[in-house]
Amino acid sequence: MTTMTNQLNINTNEKCYYVVHPLDDQGEEKCNPEGLGLMALSPVVKYSLLSLRLYLIFMGGLVFYRVLQETGVL
Repeated sequence: MTTMTNQLNINTNEKCYYVVHPLDDQGEEKCNPEGLGLMALSPVVKYSLLSLRLYLIFMGGLVFYRVLQETGVL
């Protein structure tokens, strides 16, 4: 475990900082997502997510069409 300390002088009130790597640190308790329910979305966010979904479906359709075209099916 690597630590970095600031040199302390007994006559002054300097703080000492320890740097601990996250893998060496103690684990923290995770939040339980059960019972949170649906997230409230504004209309703008709903529209943005819907347009993103439609865009991805459209791009997937274009890829599928191009594959069919290259294989000679269309």
